[in-house]
Amino acid sequence: MSEPHEDEGRGGAGLLGVGAAGVAACAVCCAGPIAGFVAAAGITAVLGAVVLGLAGLAVVAVAVAVLWRRRPSRRVCEPPAPAEPVTVELTRRRPAG
Repeated sequence: MSEPHEDEGRGGAGLLGVGAAGVAACAVCCAGPIAGFVAAAGITAVLGAVVLGLAGLAVVAVAVAVLWRRRPSRRVCEPPAPAEPVTVELTRRRPAG
């Protein structure tokens, strides 16, 4: 049996160097699409909040308009004639008994 051949130039760091280069290449290649996806998700969230906020505001405006129209209006009529004095007879209360 022969002994395993070792490459003296790399010293065990060859796999790490290739892995680091792969990670760097992936980061350079995929950073744009990942940032684009995150930005699109943020823009979508903001637009969703704006659209739902405006829809809620429209519903409230319609509800206020409906309730405003249904509110009974004050009837304008002539004030009652001034009251004339009324005679009132006062009596003593008798104990029940």
